[in-house]
Amino acid sequence: MVKAASLDGEVTSVKSARRLMLVLEYLAEVGPAPFAQIVRDLDLPNSSGHQLLATMVDGGFLEHDEQARSYRLGPRLWAVAQAFRRTDDLTELAQPLMRALVDEVGETTQLSVLEGRHNVYLAVVNSPHPMRLASAVGRRLPAHATGLGKVLLSGLPDEEIAHRLDGVDLERFTEQTRTSLLEVMTDVDLIRARGYGEDNEEFVIGCKCVAMPVRDPSGQVVAAMSVTVPTPRLTDALLADIHRALSGTVVELERRLP
Repeated sequence: MVKAASLDGEVTSVKSARRLMLVLEYLAEVGPAPFAQIVRDLDLPNSSGHQLLATMVDGGFLEHDEQARSYRLGPRLWAVAQAFRRTDDLTELAQPLMRALVDEVGETTQLSVLEGRHNVYLAVVNSPHPMRLASAVGRRLPAHATGLGKVLLSGLPDEEIAHRLDGVDLERFTEQTRTSLLEVMTDVDLIRARGYGEDNEEFVIGCKCVAMPVRDPSGQVVAAMSVTVPTPRLTDALLADIHRALSGTVVELERRLP
């Protein structure tokens, strides 16, 4: 059973967030439970316990059965779990297509999704060349500084992009990095107009990439795929091949999405 003692000794954690997770873990294990049982077993203060559970009910993470006077897991958790499952399914569908893409163009291919103001790699298939971009599944990069990230931002409304980036210190990685909201929005508008984005040594000197959005059947951008090339290998002919092959791969992935 979930132990309240796990709240102790974690001075760097946010206590309310940790308590929220404990409540979810607890109810997942024991099922519906009344308020008194929850606060007793998790050693929560009554006052903050009421506020915490009320907040979770308001957000849909819990449901309160008035008649039984008990709390149970709510529908919002199902929605979150489904989103995770869709990401897992997307990765499984994309990987064989990405391997075929690398076989065709000989360069590293990546699949990414947006989390806040970062893009997170779901899948990476490396180039067979010794000189290539060092990347890894799970790595988080600032969206403003990568082709993948800017393509993912392009799928959001302008006001949402502003909400995520306005007032944020956009770190400069190279002389080419976009470090203002206006510069990012200029790139985003261009991506929307031509259907792809670029990273011209904005994150790493010596690497360029082409990135394209992956859309679900409703037209929503759910991911982005890119091909990254060390600058010394990037010729006009290779760039044309990358555009053609990447576009075909994205179209095929979108066709397979449920």
